[in-house]
Amino acid sequence: MTKNEADDKIFKALSSPMRRDLLDALRDNPQTTGELCAHFADLNRCTVMQHLGVLEAAGLVVARRIGRQRWNYLNAIPIKRIHDRWIGAYAAEAVNLLDRMKTDLEGEPAETGRPTVS
Repeated sequence: MTKNEADDKIFKALSSPMRRDLLDALRDNPQTTGELCAHFADLNRCTVMQHLGVLEAAGLVVARRIGRQRWNYLNAIPIKRIHDRWIGAYAAEAVNLLDRMKTDLEGEPAETGRPTVS
């Protein structure tokens, strides 16, 4: 699979609000599929499993069977790679711009026409 194909799977997986909600639910700790289904009671188990399948295919969720339970773990590395590739460079430029603005604003005080008190 090429890098672009992998990115396409990640963007596709993240395009769904439901899948983003599933990732949010896994952010703090892994959960069983049953726990996720209970958390999203408005969806049936099959629908939750389909969404988890898309997330797993994109590498955003890693599933592990322990006995009869399927534990789902968030894998944030693909999101970090997307961030580094698509956002990091722009964020660095924004930080540089803010730093220049801060330096400019902290420079000499603007002329207000009023005498300064020493």
